[in-house]
Amino acid sequence: MGGKTTISVGSDGVAIITIINPPVNSLSFDVLNSLKESFDQALQRDDVKAIVVTGAKGKFSGGFDINAFGGLQEGKATGLVSKPGYVSIDILSDTMEAARKPSVAAIDGLALGGGLEVAMACHARIATSTAQLGLPELQLGIIPGFGGTQRLPRLVGLAKALEMMLTSKPVRGEEAHNLGLVDAIVPGDELVETARQWALDILARRKPWVSSLYRTNKIEPLGEAREILNFARTQARKQAPNLQHPQVCIDVIEAGIVSGPRVGLMKEYEAFQVLLKSDTSKSLIHVFFAQRGTTKVPGVTDLGLKPRQIKKVAILGGGLMGSGIATALILNGYQVILKEVNQKFLDAGLGRVKANLTSSVKKGKLTQEKFEKTISHLMGALDYESFKDVDMVIEAVIENVSLKQQIFSDLEKYCSPNCILASNTSTIDLNLIGEKTKSHDRIIGAHFFSPAHVMPLLEIVRTLKTSPQTVVDLLDVGKKIRKTPVVVGNCTGFAVNRMFFPYTQAALLLVERGADIYKIDRAITKFGMPMGPFRLCDLVGFGVAVATGSQFVMNFPERTYKSMLIPLMQEDKRAGETTRKGFYMYDDKRKASPDPEIKKYIDKAREISGISVDPKLGKLSDKDIIEMVFFPVVNEACRVYAEGIAVKPADLDIAGVMGMGFPPYRGGIMFWGDLVGSKYIHGRLNDWSKMYGDFFKPCDYLSQRAALGAPLSAPLDQSKSRL
Repeated sequence: MGGKTTISVGSDGVAIITIINPPVNSLSFDVLNSLKESFDQALQRDDVKAIVVTGAKGKFSGGFDINAFGGLQEGKATGLVSKPGYVSIDILSDTMEAARKPSVAAIDGLALGGGLEVAMACHARIATSTAQLGLPELQLGIIPGFGGTQRLPRLVGLAKALEMMLTSKPVRGEEAHNLGLVDAIVPGDELVETARQWALDILARRKPWVSSLYRTNKIEPLGEAREILNFARTQARKQAPNLQHPQVCIDVIEAGIVSGPRVGLMKEYEAFQVLLKSDTSKSLIHVFFAQRGTTKVPGVTDLGLKPRQIKKVAILGGGLMGSGIATALILNGYQVILKEVNQKFLDAGLGRVKANLTSSVKKGKLTQEKFEKTISHLMGALDYESFKDVDMVIEAVIENVSLKQQIFSDLEKYCSPNCILASNTSTIDLNLIGEKTKSHDRIIGAHFFSPAHVMPLLEIVRTLKTSPQTVVDLLDVGKKIRKTPVVVGNCTGFAVNRMFFPYTQAALLLVERGADIYKIDRAITKFGMPMGPFRLCDLVGFGVAVATGSQFVMNFPERTYKSMLIPLMQEDKRAGETTRKGFYMYDDKRKASPDPEIKKYIDKAREISGISVDPKLGKLSDKDIIEMVFFPVVNEACRVYAEGIAVKPADLDIAGVMGMGFPPYRGGIMFWGDLVGSKYIHGRLNDWSKMYGDFFKPCDYLSQRAALGAPLSAPLDQSKSRL
């Protein structure tokens, strides 16, 4: 696992124990064992009077080493975990906190998770104003496991401790000082010196010698404490109805208040072990690593190429997408030219960008000064004259092939030969877009999701001719504008839209055969999606839904479900939320409510398709709805992976989580498919395809995996050799 601690003793009798495990001094098993050894040594040595714990290179500790979680989940661990509560009780409580020599934590940079738990076991904490202190473990489906559930409430009070743990939000040094989590704030260059003196002052009883675990002055009387805990339970249930671990966290805190902190520590240890092996924790830890792995692309990022300097970007089209992309770029320091076809459209586009920024100012995310500076990075244009020195162009006009072909042919004439030519198309084949140009090596897809300045995903689409340098450059831009980039191959719908086209189609198929629209949306929302497929259609608008849908009908005729329901509604001037009528009705505040009129459109669609109602589908359970809507998505994701459109299954997981809002605590579409099991998914799809046609037919890849009982996300070459 690596990492260690060092100990050095000064002439003043203070031992400095330093945590060393780059880049963030995470607490591996080696570091924790070494921390205990260093502490034992300091306690045994006669020349040591007091102890300071700190982290190397201006970082205290970023927490328990997340790479070790895999071993813990599978029950492979060193002696550290073989004894119940070894870290929280033996090291932090009995060695550090109960020591007869005082210890002070000197905190700079990060003190997160286990890092903060180590600091809270010291008798005082000194920090810099920029330090970040927090317990973000709940983001990984677990709870703090080294005493955090017991010590934090005793240092900052119950309400604040609950907020910090349940939201996983860290606090900065100053706020931590106001809360009582740290005892003093000092500049970085005085940190260790102040901590040394503080430790000696505790020894001389000039400063209080406090064991965090046994403090009681911040904890409310039992009746009041229970009210606070119950309020937190209700809030957590509302915000995360599918998640167990926030409730477990509250239970463990309560156990410590009711039965005392030592009981609390044991309860915390037991709960931590159970949660670590839960599907939720496995899913969230998978997403954590998968998100960080999207920038590794074999044959591209391993060639030693350095990203070129991109300073100036031109955007064609100032509509919703173009203006959102412009906002994301200028917020991160890029110079942007927004081009439109006439002054009216240009003014509207520039106005949208300004409105996006104004909204950030109102929410307190942007100061007026930063607003002025940011907006100064933007200029408008009606022709290509100013395109001579741009480093990249992003085309964001309507989905019209001949228009895009004309634009790319013009760009080749006006831009420098090194300029990257990117398209924000969501479905059109990039080879088709660049058909009339000679610059195929610098044509690339930069597919943002709406609203582009908010949604975290950027699909980078490469054709067989796109150069690795162009991909590396766009990955760098993605990182700088704080997006999670996923590199995919060129095909209809790329990764996200292609994986999820069966999502809406499956829902339409079910409705035409007798299922209830609103019951489907409720089941899908309950599963954890931001909204159901019908509410989503209303939000994006029927125009977009039909345009993208027709691409799939054209390219995958054998497995698309052609429904007349949306076209029939369009004939009656229903287009979704914008017309206040779609699958739902909308009031002035855009609040959706079911519309009884929908029934007549469904009846008419059935009549046209010649479909008869299946009484079974009218009585579907939530579980059946989830499976009939999502198994076709898993099936399509398998095709996308097998065709080599995605580099690895984990990239498809991130694409679904960040592009479609698939619940991260289910790990992404392929990961969830593996939790359910390839055999089960294959069997269900097979049955439905016999009843309802080829839309449900399992693809070859899924069939092979099911026959082997193999995971969907095992590397491709292994499965080939096994086949």
